[in-house]
Amino acid sequence: MKTKLLAVMATLGMVASASAVKVNNNLSINGFIDGSYVSTDEGASDVSNIGIDEVELNFLVNAGNISGELHVDTIGENTQAGDSDATSELEIEQVHFSYSFGNGASVQVGRFGSALGLEREDPAGLYTFSRAYGNNAFNLGDVDSGHVGEGARLSYTAGDFGASLALYNGAGAAEDNGTANDDLDFELAVSYNGIENLSVGAGLQTTRPQGNGNDIEVYTVNAAYTLNKVLIAGEYTNSEEDGSSDISAYSILADYDVNDKLGLAVRYSNWEQLNGAAVEESDKLTFAPNYAITDSLGAIVEFSAQEDHDGTETDSVAIELTYTF
Repeated sequence: MKTKLLAVMATLGMVASASAVKVNNNLSINGFIDGSYVSTDEGASDVSNIGIDEVELNFLVNAGNISGELHVDTIGENTQAGDSDATSELEIEQVHFSYSFGNGASVQVGRFGSALGLEREDPAGLYTFSRAYGNNAFNLGDVDSGHVGEGARLSYTAGDFGASLALYNGAGAAEDNGTANDDLDFELAVSYNGIENLSVGAGLQTTRPQGNGNDIEVYTVNAAYTLNKVLIAGEYTNSEEDGSSDISAYSILADYDVNDKLGLAVRYSNWEQLNGAAVEESDKLTFAPNYAITDSLGAIVEFSAQEDHDGTETDSVAIELTYTF
């Protein structure tokens, strides 16, 4: 089941797309087309949308010890990161090149996403339609929510252990009121898969806003364990802003393979967010059967119920189709 394979690989911190069309010995192309129907019921408000959520085309180049990637995409309004004003804008999501030293070490330079987060950047790497934490900063692996930087990342792998260190600024960071951002953001990520069927990841990230904003430090840990036909994954993330706030989020996901085509995913997530000086809590329960129509076309039907701190409940139903190539 191709879509399930993609999700497993992404959960373990590998790639978000396992296939590619080979153009020549140095160039391959892959990507996806993702669309959905979403119906949301929030009290007296009942809204339905149907459309294309994201189209992405990835160009992968390889020449000796040097490899490069260019990800071009467009975001629709059904994605949690999208809005109607930005619909159908074509943009460079990521562009970077890497040099391998041949001893397990490599350096990456350009625009790239975070190495942290249990949920990765693309729909092909998710078991559900929605993100665990709605549309906020806890979705660390989602480049479409702004978790993308421009800089350099040094990576090292040795057997079952991997680590990376990145120094960067937020993509498109510019001078703010004439004051440049002098300090680079920082990210450290480590992973270990030396225990059969178990993968563990952890890391920390420091974001230094432009101007006089306070530093934000994020600490996260996640794990995924496979037992026969069941995958169990969990994540905890804590975010601290100097002298201001301390908020956290966690999620637990279980996915059961009924057969080679049908899977059933259940996820519970809880997160805190700031509203001025107040900390508000939300949680969400998601049930998402997923089905492989073909090797390249997958479908997810999702039912979600989210409850906010004030008792407001938002129920949603989504049908998503993702075509990968």
